[in-house]
Amino acid sequence: MAFTLPKLEYAYNALEPYIDARTMEIHHTKHHQAYIDNLNKAIAGTDAEKLSIEEICRNVSKYPVVVRNNGGGHYNHTMFWQWMAPNAGGEPIGEIGQAIIKTFQSFDNFKTQFSQAAMGRFGSGWAWLIVDANKNLVIGSTPNQDNPLMDISELKGTPVLGVDVWEHAYYLHYQNRRADYVNSFYNVINWKKVNELYLNAIK
Repeated sequence: MAFTLPKLEYAYNALEPYIDARTMEIHHTKHHQAYIDNLNKAIAGTDAEKLSIEEICRNVSKYPVVVRNNGGGHYNHTMFWQWMAPNAGGEPIGEIGQAIIKTFQSFDNFKTQFSQAAMGRFGSGWAWLIVDANKNLVIGSTPNQDNPLMDISELKGTPVLGVDVWEHAYYLHYQNRRADYVNSFYNVINWKKVNELYLNAIK
């Protein structure tokens, strides 16, 4: 069962002016597709072909590094497209909104800490908001295409929100201005999806 590129639920230009159409198109059809192609090639003929991408991530230490890199790339990007939406952003809604206030005292504090995680990740990687084993919200980051599902990750938990801070995610529009890109990301966060993931994670 080969993995395939998920279809976006919005047009490539739907997140403008925050994320430009050209970046979205290249990111989706070139970068994400390459992770899928490489992953499918790496797991061909192995037991991993029968597993979900989540199961592969949770047991990634069993597999070669090519599976870690490309499996992470596939999972992370599949979620990333869902964490963004047109006409989104603003304050978090529902139970995730309440949990953010309870954990970080205010939405502004959350944004400060999340931005610090994104800016503090040297080189390529991701910043995350996760639900940990104790059902608490935790902010952190991972290098490259690692994610908190992975058994090799120092940051462990269920991702409910993440932002891609690889340069390919923002360079065409923002060049080296990662901070401007991260600040713009708050305008496209799909809080409805984040809330749904949070509710599933705390069950």
